[in-house]
Amino acid sequence: MEKRTLFEIKALYRDDFRITGFSFGKGEKAACIVGSMRGNENQQLYCCSQLIRKLKALEEQGGIREGKEILVVPCVNPYSMNIKKRFWSIDNTDINRMFPGYSEGETTQRIAGGLFEAIQDYSYGIQFASFYMPGHFVPHIRVMKTGFEDVEAARKFGFPYVVLHTPRPFDTTTLNYNWQVWETKAFSVYTTTTEQVDKDSARHAVESVLSFLEKEGILDYHGFEGYVSKVVSTEEMVTVRTKTAGFLEGKVKAGEHVRRGELLACIVDCYEGTIIEEIHAPVEGTVLFAHAEARAYQNTAVYKLIPEKEDW
Repeated sequence: MEKRTLFEIKALYRDDFRITGFSFGKGEKAACIVGSMRGNENQQLYCCSQLIRKLKALEEQGGIREGKEILVVPCVNPYSMNIKKRFWSIDNTDINRMFPGYSEGETTQRIAGGLFEAIQDYSYGIQFASFYMPGHFVPHIRVMKTGFEDVEAARKFGFPYVVLHTPRPFDTTTLNYNWQVWETKAFSVYTTTTEQVDKDSARHAVESVLSFLEKEGILDYHGFEGYVSKVVSTEEMVTVRTKTAGFLEGKVKAGEHVRRGELLACIVDCYEGTIIEEIHAPVEGTVLFAHAEARAYQNTAVYKLIPEKEDW
């Protein structure tokens, strides 16, 4: 294992800003795995720490294929991690909305540019990602539809679902999108949580990444085989939104199967404590995402459902 600084900015009043990478093996740039990009992504950082531990042991056992290099970048935003702030600590900008970056731009543009220069030439790019809303997911792989996506490769992770996402305008400045445009096969790994560490989900994610690398001829590893992945697109999903604001009392969790008309959640008036809305499933299907905050605003997407075929 080689530990090296991929990008650095000198600081006046605190320790210098550094993005640290851990490389395993030598030769062709085979795979790069990126962890937390935001200051609250504890689960994503934890996943990378466990992956580094596993890869270090595999390298010592000769498990990295000859002529292959794997790079793991556990944290892109250590400043924000240190103060538990989701976005960049100075101006609240999101590094994962700054790619491919600009070396003469604002700080987060320079960080994105410096990182991208170091990782853009790898054959495979894997990001432990988080959703823009707080909540719990069924673990899955997400791939953007750019014309360069590789769905069959995504199936090799062995997650229950491969989600194909049609990019919106702001998605074009993410790491995943730009990796693909620069001819890296890119995949986003979603586990159950973001701020809280879920060890079982993290272990599942790490095993899935190692299994994928083995199937692609990068590792010698025998472990998790996983599921036969079901491919769904974001257009096929059904988003369930609130009509009112208040305390959210969820009745179902991510991963549960629900029937059409089943009670999903109640909205409780924050002042009077009465139920002001009941939220029912518009279709039969599986809960991919469940909102997790105590309160929900009006028109909040509190559930995302994968409908059964007859409900599509």
